[in-house]
Amino acid sequence: MSKINGTFDSRLPLDVKEKLKSARVAIAGLGGLGSNIAVMLARSGVGKLLLVDFDRVDTSNLNRQAYSIPHLGMWKTEALTQIIKDINPAVELETICTKITTENATSLLGEYPIVCEAFDKPEQKAMLISTILSECKNTIVVSGNGMASYSDCNKIKTKKVTERLYICGDGVSDIEKGDILIASRVLICAGHQATKVIQLILDDE
Repeated sequence: MSKINGTFDSRLPLDVKEKLKSARVAIAGLGGLGSNIAVMLARSGVGKLLLVDFDRVDTSNLNRQAYSIPHLGMWKTEALTQIIKDINPAVELETICTKITTENATSLLGEYPIVCEAFDKPEQKAMLISTILSECKNTIVVSGNGMASYSDCNKIKTKKVTERLYICGDGVSDIEKGDILIASRVLICAGHQATKVIQLILDDE
C-alpha cells in the first residue's frame, strides 16, 4: 500500500491535473447537493474549495448528505473539512460558518470564478443567483433546481441558461410541494453540478 504523505493521485493526465489543481470553486450550502459536490470535486483534484454554511449536522441529513453518525452536532463546515481531508489531504480548504445573504454574498463569494449554488429554499437560490450575476461580473453560477421525488433520474439535466448560469435538475420537483428527497436523485443532481464545474475548468469557458 502506498503512503499518501499529503499528496493526491487522481490518475488523470498531467495537464488535466494541473488545470484542476489551479482551480478555485466556492460551494454555497453544504447539504445534500453541496456536501456531495465538495466531495466529488475533492476526489477530482480541484485545488481550492470555499465551503460556506451556517448549519450543524443533524440526523435528518444522513439519508442524502455526505455526513455520518460521528459528525452529528458538528458544524457542517468542520465535518466536511474532516471528510475531505480524509479523501484528499492536498486540497486547500477555506471554510466560512455563516448564512449567506444579499448583503454579504459578494464579499464572501465574489473572488471565486465558479460558485455552486446548493441551497434548499427557492427564495435563497434566487437571491444568490441574482446577486452573483449582477454584482460579480466574472463569476459563473452552477445551480441545482429540482432533484426531489423518486421519478426517472434521466429527467435530471444540465441546462445553460445564460453565459454565466447553468441549472442542473428536473426543474419541476420541489420538497416544498411534498416531493420526497432520496439519496440517489440528490447525488445525481450533485454529480451534474460537479461535472459542469469540471467542464468549465477544463474547457476554460
